[in-house]
Amino acid sequence: MKSSTLHILACAIVLSSSGCATITSNEMQPVSVTTKDDKGQNLERAKCTLRNDKGAWDAESPAFVQVRRSSEDLLVECKKEGQPSGSLRAISRAAGGMWGNIIFGGGIGAIIDHNKGTGYNYPNTLPVKMGESVVVDRSEATKSSADSQELASAGTTSLKQ
Repeated sequence: MKSSTLHILACAIVLSSSGCATITSNEMQPVSVTTKDDKGQNLERAKCTLRNDKGAWDAESPAFVQVRRSSEDLLVECKKEGQPSGSLRAISRAAGGMWGNIIFGGGIGAIIDHNKGTGYNYPNTLPVKMGESVVVDRSEATKSSADSQELASAGTTSLKQ
């Protein structure tokens, strides 16, 4: 009798832990869109469209835009009269909750989070350079941040030339 009670309790814990990203994350993610001209100067009032398989959103730079999370990359296209168009691909990466679902939830939660998009994140900042097509990857930003922290803790500075 005790083993069946323990079995039921274990199943309840596993089921309640699945869907972590769905519970802890929102389907929407705020992202910051900025535009720069070919000289690197901030450019305002460019008309931008952000698009993935879950929808499309229009904004005028600079702007914060609520986009629906997805496993698909986010494509950003910006246009302004007198400027060449700029485009950006924001890489979608699995969030920590997705990995927790796979490890602890037996995959059921991961399937739910994948379908809803809540198991994924985009980079928080999307800097569009007019006249260029760029790729922004959250994992690269995390790596750059970790490298900067490592340099700071070592007492070393890095200069760009």
